Amino acid sequence: MAADALNPLRGIMFKVSSVVVFVMMQTCIKSAGPDIPAGQITFYRSAFALVPIVAYLAFQSELRGAFHTDSLSGHIKRGFLGILSMVCGFYGLVHLPMPDAIAIGYSSPLLAVVFAAIFLKETVRIYRWTAVMVGMVGVVIISWPKLTMFEEGGMGSEQATGAAAVILSAVLAGFAMIQTRQLVRTEKTATIVLYFSLTAALFSLVSLPFGWATMTVSEKLFLIAAGFCGGIGQVLLTESYRNADVSTVAPFEYTSILLGIGIAYVLFGDVPTVSMLAGTAITVSAGIFIIYREHRLGLERKAARKASPPGTGA
Repeated sequence: MAADALNPLRGIMFKVSSVVVFVMMQTCIKSAGPDIPAGQITFYRSAFALVPIVAYLAFQSELRGAFHTDSLSGHIKRGFLGILSMVCGFYGLVHLPMPDAIAIGYSSPLLAVVFAAIFLKETVRIYRWTAVMVGMVGVVIISWPKLTMFEEGGMGSEQATGAAAVILSAVLAGFAMIQTRQLVRTEKTATIVLYFSLTAALFSLVSLPFGWATMTVSEKLFLIAAGFCGGIGQVLLTESYRNADVSTVAPFEYTSILLGIGIAYVLFGDVPTVSMLAGTAITVSAGIFIIYREHRLGLERKAARKASPPGTGA
């Protein structure tokens, strides 16, 4: 999109709306209860997300073109990584206080910086490396009280396993981000969004033989609503990127922790701990700094390209 066609305020509004809807999705999953297998949750989340996504692509006249891909194997890899990340993340979500699960998940973009340096050979300088290390300290502060509960039984052990699951989810999501970066070189956004939901729904069916729970009507409704929210959230997120640069809207992702704390307190009686708040503040600060550095580097690269004479190869 041309720079003069951008509308940052509109983009921010779409981004904040997507954050609200994604938190609603997490609330629905949390409300469905801890007795539903994560694979079953993931199927409902992925399958019913297709409804708003397909409707949106049809409205934009992009549906037919979205099915065309030059990298089916890339979409399968991205779907496989994404489904594993969702399974682990949803398991952690139903076994942890919701703000803790959201905050630990903030480590995903930090890990993506590490993986980009290792696997994509991207140049990561000292400022971003420092921010990553500081951010991971914040994740440890949030997680440590839960992880030390491995020595205990009952709910303590479940919270420890939940925290470990969310950390693993963040690692897998970091790998998924790297795969997405490779896909965007040749694939349209609509294609990536559509194939992810399709592959995630299909992959999650693999868990069916291992036993899905018999759900009540309310549990089914919560998971169906979670799926719709996931799809609507993805549509809103896509619209935010149509209207503003990623670096403009990305910091507003962190408003999810404020919503998560409020909803968790009102609906589930979860009171944030001092370690959770301190660790979240550290991790969010590191994440915002990385976004800032990415933005500055982007401006520097644009300036360098403009200053380079045509045909120099610079």
